[in-house]
Amino acid sequence: MSDQQPLLETRDLSVRYGGVTANQDVSLTVEPGEIVGLIGPNGAGKTTFVDAVTGFARSTGEVRVGGKRVDGLPPHRRRRSGVARTWQAGELFDELTVAQNLAVAVQRPGLRGLIRDVLTGSVPPAATIGSALETVGLVDVADRRPPELSLGQQKMVGVARALVGGTSLLLLDEPAAGLDTHESQHFGVELRRIAAAGPGVLLIDHDMSLVLDVCHRLYVLDFGKVIATGTPEEIRNAPQVVAAYLGSPLVDTAAAVDGGRS
Repeated sequence: MSDQQPLLETRDLSVRYGGVTANQDVSLTVEPGEIVGLIGPNGAGKTTFVDAVTGFARSTGEVRVGGKRVDGLPPHRRRRSGVARTWQAGELFDELTVAQNLAVAVQRPGLRGLIRDVLTGSVPPAATIGSALETVGLVDVADRRPPELSLGQQKMVGVARALVGGTSLLLLDEPAAGLDTHESQHFGVELRRIAAAGPGVLLIDHDMSLVLDVCHRLYVLDFGKVIATGTPEEIRNAPQVVAAYLGSPLVDTAAAVDGGRS
């Protein structure tokens, strides 16, 4: 990777709910153009980590985006720094077109902005929406509604919505959930294309074939702690990862993990 500052760097990030520690001293980095996987059993703290990075969960430690600390900032200000996320539930508006779903994501916040847009008929620049749709390969479905699309296309609409508005760091939480093998493979192709355009990607998913295929590096969480980090090949055979995944090689237990602790 380059010598520039990581797009994302966390240092000793911890999240506690009363006496329960959801994340403990999690330190990781995501570089520009890099896809980094964050995997682990159910309850390991993966989504909590994303919540903490994006400001939806209170945390201690440091969160840096492009070298600048954003911990302590509210979610909307972290979004302005270039951080965007997807949610496990797609949360698309079925009654809006794909382009309109993206427009909502870059609408001015607050009542004043809403009134201004209503009075002026202001809409986000078409180029902004078109660029995001082009990045994920969905320009030809801009005028269609989510129910008219395949599940794989709906997932990519969610990614496109996160990309609008100057996003440099993309946090994807279970984006391949529900996809069949073909859709997952296609999603992986599009994800590599997105990262090649410059954004850094943090990927959480149970689809081990996808994760091991597209990620440059992986971090493994168990009980809120990072228990291993490395390339997919290193993680696949790490003894501590094998132990966390019911005593079998990670790549061979994807089905068991998906239905069990992962």
